[in-house]
Amino acid sequence: MTSSKSFKSRVRTRMAKTGESYAAARRNLVPAGEPADSRPVPVPGTPAAGERAAVPEERGAAAPVPGEPPVAARGAMLPDDVVVARTGRSHDEWFALLDGWGATARPHGEIARWLVEEHGVGGWWAQSVTVSYERARGLRAAGQSRGGDFSVGASKTVDAPAERVIEAFTDEDLRARWLPDAPLEIRTSRPGRSVTANWEGRAAVTVGVVVKGERKTQLGIQHGKIPDAAAAAELKAYWRERVTVLKKLLES
Repeated sequence: MTSSKSFKSRVRTRMAKTGESYAAARRNLVPAGEPADSRPVPVPGTPAAGERAAVPEERGAAAPVPGEPPVAARGAMLPDDVVVARTGRSHDEWFALLDGWGATARPHGEIARWLVEEHGVGGWWAQSVTVSYERARGLRAAGQSRGGDFSVGASKTVDAPAERVIEAFTDEDLRARWLPDAPLEIRTSRPGRSVTANWEGRAAVTVGVVVKGERKTQLGIQHGKIPDAAAAAELKAYWRERVTVLKKLLES
């Protein structure tokens, strides 16, 4: 198999010497007769095998995911030394490369996939570089998707089992104690794992949990499809205040 760290290092060394793309350098280094790694190229925005999935920036994840980097979409860009260590280039180097490729005229998914397929960047890191690039080039504001709408998130660590945290959304009586009169309609739920819901009739809210211990759970709420920055700011404050109320309720 050609997926080891040592092989990736050889690929990057060849790239530096020849100027080849990651894909081309990799093809030239696979021994004759040995098939290329048959596993699918990681899709940008999906966790690696063995990681418990939540939702990346385009779909929403306020709670951290094991193995996921702190995606730049959640705040300021990551430090350059971190990006260089994980991708082989600094932000400015990636931005120059993307400019030369014409990335400003390409959709988010195509940019991230190009970073994965042509330069060997891991899926999560491709997402992070792509979002940072889009912001740097004025293609999106903080919290804004390339489609123009906005999303906000809130998270809170709660001393309660994951199942109970999810019940706080799916049980109408319990939900009324911390989300009274909220225009929330449950669409799907997975006990102890996740919830999706409509907000004012639109599929907009995603809830996920990460188990931190027997009675400790990290809750993440992402609210998307928000029409403008002002509404996004209001909903961000709303959810932060509400998850604080929920924490007190479940821990009382």
